[in-house]
Amino acid sequence: MNRHIINDLYNWKNKKRRKPLILRGARQVGKTWLMTAFAKQAFEKHIYINFENNEQLKNLFVKDFDIKRILLDIYLATGVRPSEDTLLLFDEIQEAPRGVTALKYFYEQMPQQPVIAAGSLLGISMHTNDSFPVGKVDFLTVYPLSFFEFMEAVGEVRFVELLQQKNWEQLSPFTSHIEDILRHYYYVGGMPEVVANYAEDRDPIEVRELQKDILDAYDRDFSKHAPVNEVPRLRMIWNSIIGQLSKENKKFIYGFIKEGARAKDFEIALEWLQDAGLVYKVHRAKKAAIPLTAYQDFSAFKLFMLDVGLLGAMGNLSSKTLIDGNSIFTDFKGAMTEQYVLQQLKLKKNSSIFYWSAENSSGEIDFLVQSNDSIYPIEVKSEENLQSKSLRAFVQKNSYLHGLRFSMSGYREQDWMTNYPLYSLDSLF
Repeated sequence: MNRHIINDLYNWKNKKRRKPLILRGARQVGKTWLMTAFAKQAFEKHIYINFENNEQLKNLFVKDFDIKRILLDIYLATGVRPSEDTLLLFDEIQEAPRGVTALKYFYEQMPQQPVIAAGSLLGISMHTNDSFPVGKVDFLTVYPLSFFEFMEAVGEVRFVELLQQKNWEQLSPFTSHIEDILRHYYYVGGMPEVVANYAEDRDPIEVRELQKDILDAYDRDFSKHAPVNEVPRLRMIWNSIIGQLSKENKKFIYGFIKEGARAKDFEIALEWLQDAGLVYKVHRAKKAAIPLTAYQDFSAFKLFMLDVGLLGAMGNLSSKTLIDGNSIFTDFKGAMTEQYVLQQLKLKKNSSIFYWSAENSSGEIDFLVQSNDSIYPIEVKSEENLQSKSLRAFVQKNSYLHGLRFSMSGYREQDWMTNYPLYSLDSLF
């Protein structure tokens, strides 16, 4: 399986002032596979330590932060001597007492020793750990597979190359085929184990069983790792996401979870889900100006899941409904498409993602993205309906902007807006 993020790992390796690297991301997005595959490609040797199941080394950092002593203990336990040509892989590092803090001392005492750390619930550990090594580590976030990575995994790399080149003319005869692949991506999603299974067997029943297993594992994490009194609220938020996204106005409404619910009652639970990498929060921007973060409305946001396939699994949507289409699926198709677009946008570096809505009218822009010094208002259409009243009005009001629309229609450029096929999103920005 080809993960494009591996290029970022090579960039990290080649840095002059390299720091220990922390891989962030939800459980089962492929962090362990990624760092071990990279270690085999880029280093002569590597040492893999999983602190969740290695009792011998779990307390490696408790005594002190003497890195020479720590490296000697690793050598004695594994039989492999750490060196500049040996990559240290610390998996589930949050399970090792003071493990995250120890990364600071690798940087200060032995920066030539390459170290990558990861953990399924590392985001939560980072949030609660007072001794987190701020400024002493590098970060890289691992997400589910993008649509292009999915296409490569299922043997459609030839179309990825044309999409990256934006060769619309040559792609034109194959539009229906690529759209069909996209619908399969909506069903399968980007979780690595699920994609690998689908690529080999093409069995939608097995796909759904694996997705349900992942959802069950997340639910067990709620009970095992979250504060006990927050678990019911966690589940209420988690189970409300489908309903929230199915509304015409996708703004997150606390009252939709429970009558009379207030933001302050669910703040900790929502923060936990974010720290675990399970949900993405997209805030409203009050104004289309740089930087968008300066115009963030903290009280208004949309909430998305980490993966479009898991969203479908949570809603028990059949492969026939998603892939062949169904008249009763009309409303939720928009939610699935918006989830897909958000998922691809999250992969874009140096981008800030918001949405915009008018204060006193129904006008809304699905996404407002700042990429470096440019702002892009984005409208999402699940089919070929190309009416774009809100986008047109927004661009007319902000004449310095050029609108982007993603739909099932082909590439089309106008003076105020460009329409791109939904399947081409990964090639932009």
